[in-house]
Amino acid sequence: MTQHTLESAPLGRTGLHISRLCVGTAAWGVSSPVHELTVSEADAVATAGRAFAGPVTVLDTSNNYGDGESERRVGAAIRQYGLPDGFVIQTKLDRDPTTDTFDAKRMRASLEESLERLGLDRVPILYLHDPEHIGFDAAMAPDGPVEALQRFRNEGYADHIGISGGPASMLQRFVETGHFDALVTHNRFTLVDRTANRLLDAAANAGVGVMNAAVYGGGLLANWPRSTNRYHYAEAKPEILAAVDAMGAACDRHGVPLRAAALQFSTHDPRISSTICGVVSPEQVDQAVLNMNLDIPDALWDEIDAICPDPRTWIND
Repeated sequence: MTQHTLESAPLGRTGLHISRLCVGTAAWGVSSPVHELTVSEADAVATAGRAFAGPVTVLDTSNNYGDGESERRVGAAIRQYGLPDGFVIQTKLDRDPTTDTFDAKRMRASLEESLERLGLDRVPILYLHDPEHIGFDAAMAPDGPVEALQRFRNEGYADHIGISGGPASMLQRFVETGHFDALVTHNRFTLVDRTANRLLDAAANAGVGVMNAAVYGGGLLANWPRSTNRYHYAEAKPEILAAVDAMGAACDRHGVPLRAAALQFSTHDPRISSTICGVVSPEQVDQAVLNMNLDIPDALWDEIDAICPDPRTWIND
């Protein structure tokens, strides 16, 4: 394919500049029931290799993606292709997969597992993942996971630390502590759900870099006509489905894939540094870059804004 470029943006106050598109690897396991697909190791390694070839400059993974297979496969790609200078690999501390504990001992084990799989001594950004499983107060408690995360940064295992999770109001509380340099939010800032609006404002005001994930809502906004009725891991509300159909028809009239509009809705927001896009093949990396460079007329954006469903239908957490 013709080599396209990608815009880059500063990641909040970190001093890092990253591409506005980030390769997402949540589905890179032996099997991924949530994503309703299976990704082979060869495909995953080749996909990372395509990302390393540019113009993408950031890849997102986590300790628990694919029961550790995501990180292991990223590590295999680093060994095979080499990690380009300046390329950002970010990963996340995860709870114990059996006991769900987030204690300091588990956080240390999570860090060590991740670095071993990746074959790295340190990472540019390390996040605490899904703290909603224990809540804000427990996460912030003495000798809790946030304190462990800060300790790992101070020990040199990460340059910067972040928070990654679901409920927008809870994430806003973390952002407002001033402890975090970066944020990952998912499913809550898409064509059909703007739950994260206040969170994005809070992050921008605090100088926290934002990574926005799941802009396809788990697949609902990836294709039109629709190939699924599910949004955010559950059956979508009728109002959401109707809005997706109307947006899909509007995109069709303008000759724009719904997927491209869903992606650019996020990547064009100045509060968002980079958008995490799940890809499972080198071709999907190429297509995402192509969709980032597609010209979308203002008239289509006006139609899409008018179609956005009532805020009462959003996740609103």
